[in-house]
Amino acid sequence: MRRRALGMRLLAVAIAVCSLDVSPDAQQTPRPAFRTDVDLVVVDVVVRDRAGAVVRGLTASDFDVREDDRPQQVTSFDVEEVTTAPQNAAPLPAVLTPGTATQVSQAAAAPIKREDLAGRRLIVLLFDLSSMQPEELDRATRAAVDYVDKQMSDADVVAVATIDTTLTIVSDFTSDREQVKATLGQFSATDAVAFDTPAAATAATDETVATGGDAVAADTAEYDLFNNDARLRAIRTLADSLSSVEQKKSVLYFSGGMTRSGSDNQVELRATTSTAVRANVALYPVDTRGLQAVVPGGDASRPSAGGVGAFSGRNVNQQFDSLFASQETLQTLASDTGGRAFTDSNDFSAAFAQVQRDTSLYYLLGYNSTNTSKDGRFRRITVRVKKPGLRVEHRPGYYADRDFAHTGKQDRERQLQEQLASPVSATDVPVVVSAGWYRLAPDRYYIPLSVAVPGSALTSSPPRDTLDVLGMVRDEQGRPVGRLRETLDISPDPASGLGSRQLLYQSGLTLPPGRFVVKVVVRENAKGTMGSFETGVFVPDLRQAPVKVSSVTLSTQLRAVQGRQRSDSPLVRDGVELLPSLTHVVDRNQKMYFYYEVYEPQTPASGSALLKTSLAFYRGSVKVFETPVVERSGLDAVDRRAALFQFEVPAEAFRPGLYTCQVNIIDDVAGRFVFPRLAVYVR
Repeated sequence: MRRRALGMRLLAVAIAVCSLDVSPDAQQTPRPAFRTDVDLVVVDVVVRDRAGAVVRGLTASDFDVREDDRPQQVTSFDVEEVTTAPQNAAPLPAVLTPGTATQVSQAAAAPIKREDLAGRRLIVLLFDLSSMQPEELDRATRAAVDYVDKQMSDADVVAVATIDTTLTIVSDFTSDREQVKATLGQFSATDAVAFDTPAAATAATDETVATGGDAVAADTAEYDLFNNDARLRAIRTLADSLSSVEQKKSVLYFSGGMTRSGSDNQVELRATTSTAVRANVALYPVDTRGLQAVVPGGDASRPSAGGVGAFSGRNVNQQFDSLFASQETLQTLASDTGGRAFTDSNDFSAAFAQVQRDTSLYYLLGYNSTNTSKDGRFRRITVRVKKPGLRVEHRPGYYADRDFAHTGKQDRERQLQEQLASPVSATDVPVVVSAGWYRLAPDRYYIPLSVAVPGSALTSSPPRDTLDVLGMVRDEQGRPVGRLRETLDISPDPASGLGSRQLLYQSGLTLPPGRFVVKVVVRENAKGTMGSFETGVFVPDLRQAPVKVSSVTLSTQLRAVQGRQRSDSPLVRDGVELLPSLTHVVDRNQKMYFYYEVYEPQTPASGSALLKTSLAFYRGSVKVFETPVVERSGLDAVDRRAALFQFEVPAEAFRPGLYTCQVNIIDDVAGRFVFPRLAVYVR
């Protein structure tokens, strides 16, 4: 496959230089500081006998700990046994800071002494309001209240948190049952507190700014509007805030399912599980939809399905696939963090019982890793018990830190390659990748790739900075079919306002129909922070489609192209290029440009083809705007047998909120039609 480069668009970096006042006291000789590179690794271990009972009475000498098959010396050892009534229980220290995600992440993580929480079982009840319907939230809170009344022991300390447009810590850890029930009472149906649940789809994307968030969080909010990255990032923030506590922490994650879509970043899922593992947090997802019956043809909430699929069983298989897909991510979160997922059950008490069982007795083993290199690679941990007949349960390992300052040119290139191949990549720099498809021939499609990075994530102190971009496209067999590699110069320009804009890099390649995976790694070379994005790309085979339509591109910016630059891209017409909007978030002072192509319209024996198309915008189920119908009787690109359509719609005609744009396309000669849709948020 040959790669067609579309070039790149560079924005200047605004660099602010702040003056520092140095007092005479600060100019005195600094006090000596002693540093060490010792890396303490803590792993919790559960030992069971052949009957499955927890084994007590083991000492540090009974364990053999290895890292990458190299023996390690256990330097710290502790037995954590949770009893029903801890003796001489000390007052609970403050662990979580109630507030939003920004306040939680900015709070100083004060070290928590192990003895302050000795004999306690730390449980976080995390309610995902953005995925649950009102009846599901009511079912989850009733199960939590039943746990407090019937199952909660004196050793259990419970915190409550929610995920809506952001992570919110509602209450810190407490053993006061009445306080926990009072907190849970805020989510009851009678109080009607948390039932604007589709926040991920309808909430304002600038809420983070309104609550004091930084510019990076505001930029990433609109990227997360139509996917699950915001929820995964919230779970990662919660796990990171619990890292100051060495004991095992259990998070009961109540969710209405988490269906992955084409706009989701798979790297976020891996980064979330990696952070939870390093923080000794086990996730126990609970599907609040309960036991679901798959009704052939659909239930009463939707119209009956027609076509052959209603009789061949294809529709039922699709319903099962959709259900399993919404539970797959929950299963992954549980298995990779040492927890367990609870799905297809209306009894949630088993989840609370499992948490209590897994944390009743475990051993905390700490060792100083003999591998001091900060290469960022996965370190595999193996723990064995020297006594025969015993079974050991522990997490498989962790990822080491990576030091960028001491890497050379070859090491930095290898670092990009390793991140590209790593199952858990860095997410310090927000990255978003978008792809479309336009037919060049019956078996060849042009795939424009757009990579965007919020400008606020790149603002740094050096007078000149660079950004490395490395990407790979693979087919279903894992074979590489396309590659991206570019180093972008970011020049300082205080007037550019990069902090509120984005850097957009565009490229493209030619692919046949099929399913592909694209992964892009971005590194800013001032501090070495990196970000990754991985997503699937589906290129349809239009030969059997009744109406052959390309992907629909939404743009809010036009850029003049000189000469023959990017002339091979369908997004360049008459010297003007459409820059795709990766977020589908539009300001009211902008214009929306919609572009798509229709291929091989049917032509009668005498006469010409006739295509009719328009755009209709819906707010929920109500149509609020529709463009005039455009008729086309000829082809604009004869070599590709394509009719080209571009609409310009002013965003000021819409009130702020979420809209569904339906593209109406009718082949009048063939009597066939198609209605592709895309989501648009006007703010």
